[in-house]
Amino acid sequence: MVQSAGDGYRLKASILKGEFALGGQFARLALRYTQALITQMAQTAVCNRHHEVDQQLCRWLLLSLDRLPGNELMMTQELIADMLGVRRGGVTEAAGKLQAAGLIHYHRGKITVLDRPKLERRVCECYGVVKREYARLLPY
Repeated sequence: MVQSAGDGYRLKASILKGEFALGGQFARLALRYTQALITQMAQTAVCNRHHEVDQQLCRWLLLSLDRLPGNELMMTQELIADMLGVRRGGVTEAAGKLQAAGLIHYHRGKITVLDRPKLERRVCECYGVVKREYARLLPY
């Protein structure tokens, strides 16, 4: 699923499998990425079970922004709710709390992070776990 605009690349599966079978740098990078992604999925499951929706939203926003050049996301509340596995109303309430605190501005599918340091202080520890694992495995 594409969540935000950007560049993408396509490669034939046969080429990908062939490069992976060589066991070189590409295979090592693919395995490190897979490990980081598994960590993110597991941590997301823990986060969704144990943390409030506004903390989950902070984590999701920060992880998304880590992969984008700016501080803006184009995302509907419905899509965010699907990504977090919560009701749309929960996202509306959580985004409202973050906006009232001056951390984000949200209007018609456009989220602008206004104060990333404060957002990082508000997020649960799950964000740090995932960020450190990506940095450890993919330090490029």
